[in-house]
Amino acid sequence: MSDDDDSPISAREARRLFAGLRDAPALVLAVSGGPDSVALMWLAARWQRSLARGPQITVVTIDHGLRPEAAREAREVKRLAAALGLPHRTLRWRGEKPKTGLPAAAREARYRLLAQAARTAGASHVLTAHTRDDQAETLLMRLFRGSGLAGLSAMAPFTERDGIVLARPLLDVSKSQLIATLRRARIGFAEDPTNRDTAFTRPRLRALLPLLAAEGGDARNLARLAARLARANAAVEVLADGAERFLRLRDRGDAPQASVRSFEAATFAALPEEVRLRLLLRAINALGHEGPAELGKVETLMSVLDRAIAGPVAAANGRPVLKQTLAGALISLAGGRIQIAPAPARRRKGR
Repeated sequence: MSDDDDSPISAREARRLFAGLRDAPALVLAVSGGPDSVALMWLAARWQRSLARGPQITVVTIDHGLRPEAAREAREVKRLAAALGLPHRTLRWRGEKPKTGLPAAAREARYRLLAQAARTAGASHVLTAHTRDDQAETLLMRLFRGSGLAGLSAMAPFTERDGIVLARPLLDVSKSQLIATLRRARIGFAEDPTNRDTAFTRPRLRALLPLLAAEGGDARNLARLAARLARANAAVEVLADGAERFLRLRDRGDAPQASVRSFEAATFAALPEEVRLRLLLRAINALGHEGPAELGKVETLMSVLDRAIAGPVAAANGRPVLKQTLAGALISLAGGRIQIAPAPARRRKGR
């Protein structure tokens, strides 16, 4: 994009933003009514009109039922979508809302409803209006939570969720450019007050960005860092893939079982630490039944495992040297082999 963060996005730049989506059968745009998503809708509509034959576009607004203004904002999005020649749907998050973890629960509900809308519309992609500013904030949130390399890669331009591809075509565009684009087009937009509510983490971090920018940590540099970390993460994933194949080749020749993963302990211990960690994470998440494993807990498990492998009884046969459950998976070390399998279901209290 242009180096001038206050310049409107040109038609040529817009075509480049959406170029990879030209052959999609249909697209769903997630539009809340705020400046970022309204700009996404306006740019996508202009791009679609420039094509001789482009994907069908449906605009979807999610009303979380958390603010009284949301219904009015959805009606305004519908009005603007109609003016741009785009069909619009409003979907509502119904049911009781949680008292804690509300932002995460609302996000899960939003993506679930968007995936349903995409399937109904025959769309292969859901487009969201995440910007460079959002990318910087995401990096900071994950940094302060102690995320690993994968988490610090922040948001990817394309990710798969519930069988639908989430596309973020504005991920390298600044929010100020989107606002400049709307002002030139004389298009209004809503402002969500929760974006300034310091009861939530993201608005508090957003308020810190000007201070960080004064020290060189502006959104552009933070987003660049996320991209570099994503590049390194992709390289480590390739190494982990190769290591997993290598460990299987060194297996004893037993027929592979879908419900068990087994590694030769000595060969596993010789791998780089980050690769070992990823292999454990993959196995636990694939075979466990209690949700994704926490990175810190897997790191602790790996430290215990490393000590057990190096210990004087590591080569003993018979009884396991180590036996531990994590995230619904059972990890054991016996006879010089590490084995990960589903853990027995927990007994309910009172039984």
